[in-house]
Amino acid sequence: MPLILLLILVLVAVFGPSLWTKSILARHSGDRPDYPGTGGELARHLLDEAGLGKVAVEATDRGDHYDPAAKAVRLRSDHFDGRSLTAITVAAHEVGHALQDGDGYGPLRARTQLSRSVGGLQRIGSMIAFGAFALGGISGTPSLFLLGAGAGIVSMGSAVVVHIVTLPVEFDASFNRALPILDHGGYLPAHDIPAARRILKAAALTYVASSLAGLLNLWRWIRFIR
Repeated sequence: MPLILLLILVLVAVFGPSLWTKSILARHSGDRPDYPGTGGELARHLLDEAGLGKVAVEATDRGDHYDPAAKAVRLRSDHFDGRSLTAITVAAHEVGHALQDGDGYGPLRARTQLSRSVGGLQRIGSMIAFGAFALGGISGTPSLFLLGAGAGIVSMGSAVVVHIVTLPVEFDASFNRALPILDHGGYLPAHDIPAARRILKAAALTYVASSLAGLLNLWRWIRFIR
């Protein structure tokens, strides 16, 4: 029974935030004709006000994000063209990442560099693990199994490190940059600020869930090896 309860708690911790986030974003995605502009227009305005006129604002089908290599804030079409509380809040959050980049924010640089390195490391680690286990199974050589296990741990562990480094970057973009801009800049009515804060909290929790999922996968892999 305790093991089942633990499994349920883990599943809730990993998948619950994602479901809650989708619910929060959908709840505030209705059109708001009282807003003076769309998410894309707000992003452009905020970047220009911050002296980041060279940073592009683009619509994308790959999810909302800031690309530090291309210097571009990219928003889903419903957020780029949308005039909703969700669109406005998400746009401000992604602009927060552009502001981090413009300020030389250390954790963002670290995440960017790690993400580039980890992608290749994970591919190499997966190839080594697969090859070592396959050859170890054929030859029965214990050292190959150890090599495969080590490669798997490095591959999964590097992903966990990226998720952990991502957390302060996301929280800073949301609560030290986006929310103060929306609140003190007067871009949202005062009665919308609590909901905007909930949207940002919900989005941040998805990164916490990703970190937990990565730790869970690493723990399962270590248990499998043992």
